[in-house]
Amino acid sequence: MTSSLVIVYHREPYEEYAVDGQRFLKENASPNGIIPALKGVITRVNSASWIAWKELSDESAHLFTRNVHIDDSYGSYNVVRLPLSRAQIEQFYFITSKEALWPVINSFPSYYSTQYTDWSVFREVNRHFADAICEEAEEGGLVWIHDYNLWLVPGFVRALRPDLSIAFFHHTAFPSADIFAILPWRDEILSSLLQCDLIGFHVPRYAHNFARTAQSLCAIDQVNTLPVASSCRSIGGALSETSVPSEIIYQQRSILIDSCPIGPHTQMIIDFVQTDEIAARVEEIRKIHREEIIIVSVSRIDYSKGIVEMLMTFERLLQRRPELCGRIKLLLTAVSAANGMRIYRQSEQTIEQTVGHINGLYGTLEWVPVVLSTTAMPFEETMCHYRAADICWVTPLRDGLNLVAKEFVASHVNAGGVLVLSEFAGAAIELSDAILVNPYSRNQMDDAIDRAIDMPYEEQKQRMTKLGKQVLRNNISNWTDHMLDLFRKISAQHESNGLTKLARRTSFWKSERRWK
Repeated sequence: MTSSLVIVYHREPYEEYAVDGQRFLKENASPNGIIPALKGVITRVNSASWIAWKELSDESAHLFTRNVHIDDSYGSYNVVRLPLSRAQIEQFYFITSKEALWPVINSFPSYYSTQYTDWSVFREVNRHFADAICEEAEEGGLVWIHDYNLWLVPGFVRALRPDLSIAFFHHTAFPSADIFAILPWRDEILSSLLQCDLIGFHVPRYAHNFARTAQSLCAIDQVNTLPVASSCRSIGGALSETSVPSEIIYQQRSILIDSCPIGPHTQMIIDFVQTDEIAARVEEIRKIHREEIIIVSVSRIDYSKGIVEMLMTFERLLQRRPELCGRIKLLLTAVSAANGMRIYRQSEQTIEQTVGHINGLYGTLEWVPVVLSTTAMPFEETMCHYRAADICWVTPLRDGLNLVAKEFVASHVNAGGVLVLSEFAGAAIELSDAILVNPYSRNQMDDAIDRAIDMPYEEQKQRMTKLGKQVLRNNISNWTDHMLDLFRKISAQHESNGLTKLARRTSFWKSERRWK
């Protein structure tokens, strides 16, 4: 049975676990993050499928099931799992995506390498995704593709199924034209993306970068722009823009360009952290970490996340302000990369060595300045640590958005707390009442953490109130409604152009109700 909506992402939409040698599937423990956000759309359509890859070994081949039917709190939908060998995953994801594409996307050309890249495997995997989409989508259906490692999928789908509406969303940054031009496959990538009906980004800067890149490298007929919404206009920041591309005209086709930042389940977090049970856990965390000032930072190990720069700033803080020794603690969660990610090995070693250096130089038998965990915390425990912390320190060198910053704000609504946020994180254009900092500047980093530590409680509450209103406004419900409105628009456009034989506007959607 085909589906009216096909969501395409490299990860499966559930967690898998084993009991007594048997494999079971369960709903994602965390209601936040990319996967729950995408699954939220499933509740609003009549039929949906999700396509992801699944590693298949010779030993597990006899247990493999390509199609899995799921019934969970988001509804009923089909999951198509594409069997990839370990060698294909290694080349497609660990090498090409992370060693060649990721450094360019995040504007770190010095990390760019094609030494071990086999582009033909990347292309082959993208073709497998496209073939699965074409089998799964009903006539005139909508395909929603996610992230850069599936850049070639739209081109294959358009050639095979011109009746489909194709939407693509980038969860990452997008580089400037001169950085993107480093990629030897730039023409193939752009040719594919320009087969979409809709291309989305979190923030206007990355939408501009894409449009300018397309203008630079392709024969674009026209780019139309609109003023940036006031809620995402932060003049003077590293990612500030006053306009945003809204449409590209290419080969007599209209391609919608969109900018809308995803958000957390804000109200759910607010309600969660204010329960008596969570309040007790927060108090317990404060007793375990008896320091007067608790700083929390949550990220994954990646050179783009600025973790080493943050740690060096923390070391300078202890050296510059010795009266803080014994009174302050940094709780750092830096989740290790998956096995096979060679590009991150050096970053992980450097982080561990820097933490060891700080603790060895400044710590005592009674006090450890930095507590490092490379294992992801469950959602509930993460929220408790956010609530217990006085400061959240999130200073990536480059980030498409950064949900950690928004989650911290949601956990501190109606309370104090300070958010120190890199102006190179996409979320910075929304969260102007955070302490915004250039993480490339030692002096600015030093000044930012000093300001956070010394900020009076009344100022903390005033800033957090403004931040809370912004996060409540741009929450996950807003993003979902916005995307669904765009889907209606491109579906109607396809129908008016005669590319779709079915008038699906009444059968595609379950209802017109909005999320609350």
